[in-house]
Amino acid sequence: MSKKALILIADGTEEMEFTITYDTLVRAGIHCTSAFVSAVDTESPTNDAYHAPPFATCSRGIRIVSDEVFSPQHAGPDKYDLLVIPGGAKGAETISASEPVLHLVRAYVDAGKHVGMICAGSLAALRSRLPKQPLTSHPSVKSQLENDFEYSEDPVVISGTLVTSRGPGTTFPFALTLVELLCGKEKRKEVEGPMVFPGGHV
Repeated sequence: MSKKALILIADGTEEMEFTITYDTLVRAGIHCTSAFVSAVDTESPTNDAYHAPPFATCSRGIRIVSDEVFSPQHAGPDKYDLLVIPGGAKGAETISASEPVLHLVRAYVDAGKHVGMICAGSLAALRSRLPKQPLTSHPSVKSQLENDFEYSEDPVVISGTLVTSRGPGTTFPFALTLVELLCGKEKRKEVEGPMVFPGGHV
């Protein structure tokens, strides 16, 4: 049975962190769904945006149309194997300020499902009050995290089912780590090879 991932997106999300993660997971056969988180949580089915997902204007101006509008009722750990929160300062702030998203992060962790956070997306670990554990982030938000977590500057940090990473330049190892955790080492090698990284791997 195919694994499923929910990837959040908002205005200001970092394009590379969203698209590289989405693309890499799809290459591994993981079914991905993107969900738009608005600055003001909107869950009512009467809202026009609920029926027609808006595009997100990402951090460098690229517009990406999400698959759906974020709805906690359709995003639980009973429906997906992985929750991904990308960075980008403005997008990460919107996502990590959403109480429904923070509740969802705790629900995934409690259910033993994987949660991936990259760049400023790691702020969601702080705001969802996850226990002190190894974690990394973009340097710009290190000061907000280092007192509450065992802060690391490794490119990718795995702590139980929580996977964190640093920024756009670490998105490939971040995404491939998620592939390995969900699908195994052989699938990671299968996906990584055709990408033709310098030196053969990341």
